[in-house]
Amino acid sequence: MTGLALVMTGTYDIPGLEGASVTSAAFQAGLPFLPPEVVSFILMICLALFGFTTILGWNYYGERCFEYFFNRNARGLKIYRWLYILCLFIGPYMTVSAVWTIADIFNACMAVPNMIALFALSGVTAKEAHNYLKRLKEAKGNEKAMEPRPDDSDDWKTPKKAAYQKMVEQIQRNG
Repeated sequence: MTGLALVMTGTYDIPGLEGASVTSAAFQAGLPFLPPEVVSFILMICLALFGFTTILGWNYYGERCFEYFFNRNARGLKIYRWLYILCLFIGPYMTVSAVWTIADIFNACMAVPNMIALFALSGVTAKEAHNYLKRLKEAKGNEKAMEPRPDDSDDWKTPKKAAYQKMVEQIQRNG
């Protein structure tokens, strides 16, 4: 909504405005029938709620990623939380440009593992897409008439499942 307001009103091009000032100018230009004080108050409430929920969301996402990569290390998670809180107190004293640069760096750091997974699973994805299209063609384009999926549990074995299965087979052989 903010991006649309900025583009539609043309306030993104005003020199000297950045951050909340640009957004305030855009909303005041887009809502000329309301007094500027009312528009500023509405925007203040929206920014506070958006900022708070964004902080909570990114913290949750970061904690889940940290837990996954560091095997639920409780001490490390506590350190992560303290660093996150420290960043919350340092952030307001930084320039908008510096905050965006840091945010871009951390977003890139979170995107890298996802891109690696995409490349690693591209063969599985291609195989599944081919299987789906083949079954769709056999059903003459009617998805509801498609044959049920064959059991493909062998395609989706995880290392833990494979290790567990190997252990079960070993127990059955020995006992």
